Amino acid sequence: MSDSKDYLYPQKWLSKASTGDRVAYELRMRILSGLIESGTILSENKLAADFEVSRSPIREALKILASENIIRLERMGAVVIGLPEKEIEEIYDVRLLIETFVFERLMKMDTTTLAMELSKILEMMKIAVKYNDADEFSYQDVIFHETIIQSIGHSYITMIWTNLKPVMEGFILLSMRMRFKEKYEDFTRIIKNHELYIEAIRVKDRELMIQSLHENFRDVQGKVDDLWRSQQLLSKGVELEHD
Repeated sequence: MSDSKDYLYPQKWLSKASTGDRVAYELRMRILSGLIESGTILSENKLAADFEVSRSPIREALKILASENIIRLERMGAVVIGLPEKEIEEIYDVRLLIETFVFERLMKMDTTTLAMELSKILEMMKIAVKYNDADEFSYQDVIFHETIIQSIGHSYITMIWTNLKPVMEGFILLSMRMRFKEKYEDFTRIIKNHELYIEAIRVKDRELMIQSLHENFRDVQGKVDDLWRSQQLLSKGVELEHD
């Protein structure tokens, strides 16, 4: 794949990914961001030329995105479906269900080590805010919640999370990039919400856990608005490039 600066997905996150996975990550971001609109026909040949790869990894990438219901496979390509607002809401509903379940399991476990690990991740998130690094903040935010989910050792919950993660990660990246540019002051509250998460887990207080969950998910209630604003910023960027 070309090392184009125009890639939306952070290329440094893909050092161990196959070529097909790399294409899938980038196409997913372009679809979620609205740069590739619903109804667009994706041609294997054109994609292969755009990404400077053979058609084999393109087919691999399209199969991945079809399994996420973002595109519909057609002969020699695909049609973009995208994600309507209802499906975005449903994805976050599933995430809320997962983390609620995990919190209940944590009530019966020793959470000392987990709380310390989460505190380390939160320090990395604070550093990302300090240095205005939206991508690093997004990366650490995903790791933060993934660490909580994986801590209970539930293989099927982990499988559900793993299936949700690529799309969820795309939303988080787009949202955080927009917030760093337009709502930087939000990060004081976001950091406090994560501190509340850690304290709830450390003391194993069910009421505090419920509060921390709702504080966090109240914070992402504007996720669709964030996505829309992100699309507007990207559109302006594309227009400026072509002026």
